[in-house]
Amino acid sequence: MTKQMLKGNVAIAEAAIRAGVEAFFGYPITPQTELLEHMSARMIELGRVFLQAESEVASINMVYGAASTGTRVMTSSSSPGISLMQEGLSYIAGSDLPCVVIDVMRGGPGLGNIQPSQADYFQVTRSAGHGDYRPIVLAPASVQEAIDFTVLAFDLADHYRHLVIVAADGQIGQMMEPAELPPMREISDRRPVWALTGAKGRKKNIVSSLYLNADELEKYNLHIQERLAYIKHMEQRSTEYLTDDAELLVIGYGTAGRIALSAVDAAREKGLKVGLFRPQTLYPFPEDRLSRLADRMQACLVVEMNAGQMLEDVRLAVGGQIPVEFYGRMGGVVPMPEEILEAIETHYARVKAVL
Repeated sequence: MTKQMLKGNVAIAEAAIRAGVEAFFGYPITPQTELLEHMSARMIELGRVFLQAESEVASINMVYGAASTGTRVMTSSSSPGISLMQEGLSYIAGSDLPCVVIDVMRGGPGLGNIQPSQADYFQVTRSAGHGDYRPIVLAPASVQEAIDFTVLAFDLADHYRHLVIVAADGQIGQMMEPAELPPMREISDRRPVWALTGAKGRKKNIVSSLYLNADELEKYNLHIQERLAYIKHMEQRSTEYLTDDAELLVIGYGTAGRIALSAVDAAREKGLKVGLFRPQTLYPFPEDRLSRLADRMQACLVVEMNAGQMLEDVRLAVGGQIPVEFYGRMGGVVPMPEEILEAIETHYARVKAVL
């Protein structure tokens, strides 16, 4: 396979198609509309299902219905659209159904703007609907990772029968980069044994999230917690840069992590021992590796395009071992490398003053 210039949203859509998505239900919202537009042409061309719903509420419930039949299904939206999907996401989680949701994050709260942001962190990692569950959340920092993580999302969703969200900020959705698409997978006609049935001559199999008895619902919740514990053990993903001799660790994901890498290089040119840790899964958060790194650091600096949401997970992972500082921009403002470098220099000097 050869690389080609691809826009992030288009790359995600085509990656999903090549991963074998059979049905797409969605509603246009900037900055992810190109994803839906690509699906509208390609899915029909391939004889698969594409439907532009009347709202995000409708689209996620269509996803719920399709997932119940064992169909490989997905939707995509942006921040306020994902907010509207919360109830449907909870129904999907309460029914042990696999599905993939793409969230191309924009500025908020409210309608906000169409600029890139990371203010959905709490929404996708902490809630995604009511109940005691958490989705798997993947966070790409390039068009290539957006492709790879989209394919991975389907595999994880099917493997665990679990909701998977790809959280890509608007910068990832709108940028163009050389990237390589995966080969086209064949779609199997076989449906999983748990899928909805009911036709004449077959035993009924009902998919539902309704448990009227409290003990029964608690038992189901314990089942979810066991699965989440296994996911937490198996699926923590991260990448790091220049951490072997680092004294200050910069931590960022997605676009913020990508920009922070340039700032780390600039800091190294000034003789500062700085490294980068970039989470690739926001849930499960890569706390095991971060905790081990923190053992040999003097401090860390969290960089985000929000008011400090991943910051809480970093503090939990570090557990008070070292100081945790923060630098963030909000409302769709993308931090520049020189801003992050200035924050690095400030906190590095503070660390040295204490030592």
